[in-house]
Amino acid sequence: MVGANLADELTERGWTRVTVLDQGPIPLTGGSTSHAPGLVFQTNPSKTMTEFAAYTGRKLASLARDGARAFNAVGGLEVATTPERLTELKRRHGFATAWGLEARLVDAAEAKSLHPLIDEKLVLGGLHVPSDGLASSVLAVELLRERAESRGATFLGGTPVTGIERAGGKVTGVRSADTVFPADIVVSAAGFWGPAVGDLIGMTVPLIPLAHQYVTTTPLAELAGHPDQVLGSGNNASLPILRHQDQDLYFRQHGERLGIGSYAHRPIPVGYDEMPAVDRITEHSMPSRLEFTAQDFDQPWKACQQLLPSLHNAAIDDAFNGIFSFTPDGGSLVGESRDLKGFFIAEAVWVTHSAGVAKAVAELLVNGHAETDLHELDLARFEEIQLQPDYVLETSQQNFVEIYDIRHPLEPRQSPRRLRVSPFHQRQVELGAFFLETGGWERPHWHEANASLLQHLPQDWQPPARDAWSAKFDSPIAAAEAHATRTNVAMYDMTALKRLEVSGPGALGLLQRLTTGQLDKSIGSVTYTLMLDEAAGIKSDLTVARITDTLFQIGANGGLDLDYITRQAAGQTEATPQQWVQVRDTTGGTCCIGVWGPHARDLVQPLTPQDLSNEGLKYFRAASTTVAGIPVRLMRLSYVGELGWEIYTSAENGLRLWDALWAAGKPLGVTAAGRSAFNSLRLEKGYRSWGTDMDTEHDPVQAGLGFAVRPNKEGFIGKEALELRSAQPPTTRLRCLTIDDGTSMVLGKEPVFANGQRAGYITSAAFGHTVRKPVAYAWLPAALAENAKVEIEYFGRLITATVAAEPLVDPEMKKIRA
Repeated sequence: MVGANLADELTERGWTRVTVLDQGPIPLTGGSTSHAPGLVFQTNPSKTMTEFAAYTGRKLASLARDGARAFNAVGGLEVATTPERLTELKRRHGFATAWGLEARLVDAAEAKSLHPLIDEKLVLGGLHVPSDGLASSVLAVELLRERAESRGATFLGGTPVTGIERAGGKVTGVRSADTVFPADIVVSAAGFWGPAVGDLIGMTVPLIPLAHQYVTTTPLAELAGHPDQVLGSGNNASLPILRHQDQDLYFRQHGERLGIGSYAHRPIPVGYDEMPAVDRITEHSMPSRLEFTAQDFDQPWKACQQLLPSLHNAAIDDAFNGIFSFTPDGGSLVGESRDLKGFFIAEAVWVTHSAGVAKAVAELLVNGHAETDLHELDLARFEEIQLQPDYVLETSQQNFVEIYDIRHPLEPRQSPRRLRVSPFHQRQVELGAFFLETGGWERPHWHEANASLLQHLPQDWQPPARDAWSAKFDSPIAAAEAHATRTNVAMYDMTALKRLEVSGPGALGLLQRLTTGQLDKSIGSVTYTLMLDEAAGIKSDLTVARITDTLFQIGANGGLDLDYITRQAAGQTEATPQQWVQVRDTTGGTCCIGVWGPHARDLVQPLTPQDLSNEGLKYFRAASTTVAGIPVRLMRLSYVGELGWEIYTSAENGLRLWDALWAAGKPLGVTAAGRSAFNSLRLEKGYRSWGTDMDTEHDPVQAGLGFAVRPNKEGFIGKEALELRSAQPPTTRLRCLTIDDGTSMVLGKEPVFANGQRAGYITSAAFGHTVRKPVAYAWLPAALAENAKVEIEYFGRLITATVAAEPLVDPEMKKIRA
């Protein structure tokens, strides 16, 4: 399904020399496409995945032959049988609205009218999306093949891939037995066989094939007269697709029968040697269709009969365990091999998102960038520890178990944990740190040792009571840690932030080409800058410190930056060897402590020979020196908007550095602070978070980061596109909002309304402890004036907010430059 869509998208863009190979017969190849139930439920917490599903529905709806359509918009209905699920459906309604889908909450009676088979006495309510529907995947593949072939593409079934040809670090072709198909670009869209194809070049593809149960019932009297069942067809259905997530079940109509999918069973990982070998692929015989494990369906079948009482009069007519792909974070995998140029993957993509992902990959190949931001799918998002087999196996199975669970956006995985810890992790444990996890790193969000500080907080700093949802994975202790940062001094663990070193005679030239800022500055300078793509979308924001003439330290956002800069450096070194560049990820071998607050200088200055006065080390300057006799790099910058320094040292010296700073800070009343306070303080200061507040879909002017583009700088990637975009005022901007009632919290991804109409969505939010009210950022019409009133939908309730001038705290930068 992905490969056929990709061939169609590429040939539509003029790339007609396209060959599609499949080990099975086309269109019924025997992979997941061949047995997929074809559900296209669009609503997703991810804007990207919602847009991909919506595009898939629209595209497939345009494909038809002899009255048979490749997509049937029967609608989608999610029902709640518990109060918790009903509340969750209100949140999902917010997602749908935020991303522009027509959706509505319905009561039990209306849910019954939409799907007459349900027992409305069990149902508390539902979420209905009229444009959801059923994809006929096998028919779609056939129609896509015909269209792509009419433009010049070639499809070859029965052609197993046995090798990937290469020369000079570049892909040159694909081997099948004794035949080599020359190619300068290869895309593996092999589904759950993706890891096997990756193994041909030594590339880790982090997904696990897992079995998922699907049954088809005998005919139901209530559905008599509907067309007969057709393989993979959505045309023989009029009932909406139905999800009963409280029991990990979904339902779709097959003529007079119902198809039932169940995740209510143990994870069943499948090895390639466990897949059936078949001489001839048919609807009921294919490698991806395993023997049904009836014992795993006993309890789900009872739950099915409870929700749909007519099933008491039905039996199971056909049943199998079908193989699908699962990944460590549940997301699809898109990207190019780090070691073999021209070899791409587009894996772990379900039918739901197939056309949307294929469109984005085609744009990436043809134009160098995709219209829809891909950072959530990019293979480079995984850290090395997350690519290890044991990690992939455990986390992928856990994602299967939790696929329909109600999960808080901050909810951490329980296992595996403690994979990556800072050198001073034990000190944080001793302070009662509450840890959340990102990229394998344990990151303290607050410290229970600071609970006593709440008793001494000024009354107007006391945090208000929160609703149960926004209070999860948060603590009022964050208010005390924020207060300590604003009024005294606090220490923050910044170790988890990605650190790179770029060095060599070509380092300056490379970074000048990749970034919007002027980096040809004196040694010791630190620059906040952006990386853009060719369309002037923001690929990342960086802090770049010039350590020597040919050595730069970069504060990056993650593995995507490492991957991109490394690729660009390799291309430059290959083209001009005398301008070679080396890129190193130094994160694991170093650590960082942020010391911030009005008394930060009082804490650090006695420990270092470096002059920390304004004259000695100005704002956005760096110095190599010592602190308590420990070699460090000091950078005078602050993500919380207070005076202070990021202090870097090697991992071996990290604990000693923490202890020295802590001991020196004791007389001052130093506080260890966590990410919860950090996020509050950065929002009050108006600092953006890449991937949350902005991404490649936004340009610097829209995002309020025009100051990071150096006027008159030439030759950086995205410059021409930025000039074209800047010639017209942006229609949307990232805007600061404050919540009018001073207490109602939102968390991000909620829809925002202006003048009664959907106007945008929240990116990030936190309680602003300094300004004594919740703060949020949102993408909204640029024409909205300051002080304009908007409304935010939060679990079905409208919260009034005001468009505010930013930053909310210290707009004159007096505190940070003190």
